[in-house]
Amino acid sequence: MLFRAMPKSVLRRARSLSLVLGVSLTGLCAASPSLGASSSFDLVGPNVIVTVKHGAVTLPLESVPNLVEGDVVSVKLDLPENQTEGFRIVAGFLRGVIDRPSKDWFHEARSWKGKGADFSLTVPKGAQQMALLVIPESGGGANAVISTVRKRPGAFVRAIQELNQATLDRARLDAFLRETLKVERENPDSVSAASQSLTRSLSIKLKAECLQQPAELQAACLTGDRETLLLADTHSSQLASTLAGAPTDLAFQLSATPQGGYGSYSSYIGVVRDLFRLMGAFQSTQLQFIPALAQIGNGRATLLLNTPLSFSKPTSVMVVAMPAVEAAKPPPLRATTPDIALCANAGMTLPVEGAPLIYATQYAREMALRLKRPDGTLVDVPIHADPRRGGYVLDKPIPDGPFGGAIPAQIHGFWGFAPFEGPSFALSNPLLNNWKTADGTSLVVGRANDVEVLGGGSGCVTQVSLRRGDGAARPVTWKQAGTRGIVATLPLEKMAPGPVSIVIEGAAGTTPAVVTLSALQEAGSVDDLTFHAGDAEAILTGARLDQVRGMTLGQLSFHPGGLTRVDNQDRLTLLADDPTKAQTIGAGTSLSAEVTFAAGRKKTVPVTIAARRTGATLVHIAGQVPAHEGTVPLVMRTDAVFAQDARISFAFHKDAMETLDGQESVEIATADGRASGIIKAGKGYDLQDATTGIVAFSPVEALGALAYGPVRFRILEGDVASNWTSLATIVRLPDIRSVSCPAREKCQIAGDRLFLIKAAGASEQPDALQEIPDGFVAPKITTTGSRDGKVYLQLRDAPQAFATVTASSK
Repeated sequence: MLFRAMPKSVLRRARSLSLVLGVSLTGLCAASPSLGASSSFDLVGPNVIVTVKHGAVTLPLESVPNLVEGDVVSVKLDLPENQTEGFRIVAGFLRGVIDRPSKDWFHEARSWKGKGADFSLTVPKGAQQMALLVIPESGGGANAVISTVRKRPGAFVRAIQELNQATLDRARLDAFLRETLKVERENPDSVSAASQSLTRSLSIKLKAECLQQPAELQAACLTGDRETLLLADTHSSQLASTLAGAPTDLAFQLSATPQGGYGSYSSYIGVVRDLFRLMGAFQSTQLQFIPALAQIGNGRATLLLNTPLSFSKPTSVMVVAMPAVEAAKPPPLRATTPDIALCANAGMTLPVEGAPLIYATQYAREMALRLKRPDGTLVDVPIHADPRRGGYVLDKPIPDGPFGGAIPAQIHGFWGFAPFEGPSFALSNPLLNNWKTADGTSLVVGRANDVEVLGGGSGCVTQVSLRRGDGAARPVTWKQAGTRGIVATLPLEKMAPGPVSIVIEGAAGTTPAVVTLSALQEAGSVDDLTFHAGDAEAILTGARLDQVRGMTLGQLSFHPGGLTRVDNQDRLTLLADDPTKAQTIGAGTSLSAEVTFAAGRKKTVPVTIAARRTGATLVHIAGQVPAHEGTVPLVMRTDAVFAQDARISFAFHKDAMETLDGQESVEIATADGRASGIIKAGKGYDLQDATTGIVAFSPVEALGALAYGPVRFRILEGDVASNWTSLATIVRLPDIRSVSCPAREKCQIAGDRLFLIKAAGASEQPDALQEIPDGFVAPKITTTGSRDGKVYLQLRDAPQAFATVTASSK
């Protein structure tokens, strides 16, 4: 018989799936010609044995992604011994869509003719496509089929291209189903994790609702209906680009697309839909062309049909796509983590992405990981693709030999007949666990230290710990530093000076390596002091400037502001106690500054007052507070005071109306220098014209949730900064849920963060205000209100600022 009966185990599983998913068994057993547009290719047709000889190498079809001119293609039908119906098989070569192939490009074999039952054909010059057409013996001679194809070469070329793509897409879906069922047999509880790995490897979108079901039902849900699986990447399909007008990742993005017919777009289903439209161009009263997907493996191609064969008029003609005649196109395989060294353990995985066909086909063959020894010699270790692990897995351990700590490696093999060079990897030798720090490395207590530890085994490191003396080791954060080693962050903020050990644990079975360093107390030092005429602050650079307690400059006193670290150097802002007097010092004046450190130590630094910096003038400022559902709006009564989450816009000019080019940026900072943010062109900074800059920002986004108080701005042009210009005052506001005044002039305020209110009352006058205690955490405040139900709130972040809330009229 031509169509094989489905195994009983498969039928039993199909019945169970129908109970779980509500899927009808009818579509699994047969497809009516009236349902020719179905994408369920579940009818098993004949087998075709195809081999391709390229030069001196012969491969089965499953290993041949493309044909080239001069290849010898051998084709033979493989029918059961009890098959009563004979078949003709016609092989045809095609040119482009506008070039009609000659009749001698078509060849016929007959399954009942002994020696004439197969043929070997050489791919002719100029051919671009090859197809097989399988016809029942009762359907008459091959001339009618050949004539039909030659009359419509363009439509047939397109049909073969899409049929080839549908075959590849179906192979990916089949691989997902096959691997998921394998996981179910091995460990049903791991179906969820394994299926998500499979979707990444095969670029298939997962039916997430299946993972919400009990573990014993997840595999049945995932594998119950191939047509609901979506291809998230089409590899080479042109149809998807045509339909959506975008190059890749279409299946993830489109929904409710008619071409898909299932509420979501699948390139597999879409290609099948298009196939039936294209095949319709060939139908006649004598012939019915039907697509056949080739399920390739074990040296043969099993034809899968979605429509039963017709042995009477119109006779069915099964159309089978052969690989395109074109130059080899190796897949865009790339390393998933190219900057991470991998540990060269037995059974290690080389994570790759970008080529789902390495898992769904056998086009990639004789794959190996090519290792390079220090003397330049090469060693190949066989590998195989594993979709559950998301990459290539070593079949054998790394051989013994003179390998260094870092081993250069590259995936190597063949893509069909063509040599294939895949991505490169940096491997770490698990047998080498030697570590050291660079000469001169030292640790400083009182701060976190980033220490680079050199060694070739960074990919095999599993944990890094810090140990003080004979105490217990504590894990610390670390990261790889390429193939050089690792960088460990050692928290020495609260540690006293003394020896410190870094413990590095490598691959299983190796003894942890210990690197010992001395942690020292670093004394504060000053490298430079910068002060510009017209400024009210100085910038001190050096080391351990957190120890600075103050500075005097002539008759002026300064106190520490914000401390930052730039290029491994401390940068401390010193604020003048008397800003007005500090701004009177002229440029060019030479003074001595005395910096006072903790414990009374002092350092004298000579300084020459630098030239006045270009300034900026604030032209206009406005802000808008976003509405918060469920809260009572607060009305600010003080100019230039804005809520922390307001959207603030301001305009500015440079001094002397100098021109702006839009390439500068604007820095916003708190007056004490402890928080700052930079607004760049196109990301909040714009120009009204050549002399007027416009800036829009949100303080909470630019400065952080804990920044409040006076803020200022300056213009940054490359490495040159203007002087600071006062901008506004930022305040945090309480979240007030309700305001009610049930008794005359007695009001109750309810909400969150009421500790941000310093005082509340019926007016701004001190004698009308009621102080709110420090640390107030209660959810309600009872206070006086004005006759019209208005309550005045003095804000803790800016006592000069007031806001009002009004009681509800209900």
